[in-house]
Order: sequence, then C-alpha cells, then structure tokens
Amino acid sequence: MPTVTSEHNERISKMKFSSVYPHYVTKIEKKGRTLEELYEVIHWLTGFDNVAIQKHIDDQITFQEFFEKANLNPNAHLIKGIICGYRIEDIDYQLTREVRYLDKLVDELAKGRKMEKILRSS
Repeated sequence: MPTVTSEHNERISKMKFSSVYPHYVTKIEKKGRTLEELYEVIHWLTGFDNVAIQKHIDDQITFQEFFEKANLNPNAHLIKGIICGYRIEDIDYQLTREVRYLDKLVDELAKGRKMEKILRSS
C-alpha cells in the first residue's frame, strides 16, 4: 500500500471538485447508474442538496472548501476498504480521507452495489 504523503494531501486539498465531478458522472453512467443516484450519494455524505452541489461546481471550489462546507454524515466512518490504492481507514489526514470516502461511494455506485448498502446505516 502506498503511503499518503504531505504533497499528496496538498494536491488533493487544492484540486477542484468541478474537475473531478465529470469523471464521477462518466463512471456511474457507463455502468447504468443515474445522476439522481450520484446526487443521493453525495447528499448522504455531505448534506449538500442538488442546488448546493451545482453551486459548488459552478464556483469551482477546491475539495478543501467543499469539505469545510460539508456536514459529514455521522456514519461516514463506516466507509472502509481500498480506493485508489489506499486503505481508507489508514489515512490520517482528514481531508484526504473524506475525499476517498466520496471516491469509494462513487465506486460502489458504479459497481452496482445496492443503495441501502452504499448509504451505510449503523
């Protein structure tokens, strides 16, 4: 497993949500999932509704700003596993872990996982 470096964390914090969002859309639509499902997943994790998500895209905010404004779901810590080569639960830097939570949820959506499983409940 690769180690998360401070340079990696810095790069993620400066990355714009609007630059990654189209990749999320492409990934889930290629697998037959819908934008509504993607919005539902993002809403579950962040508390943002469709209007807020679109505003963050239009404003081209960074992931750091995105997650500073988010109201993270209290069950987000239940998101575990490997994404982009990193074990989520081993990532110390909070922002990088939160971005990987989002990546993992989108990945599960694309893989056809049932929505009840994606939107973890304790």
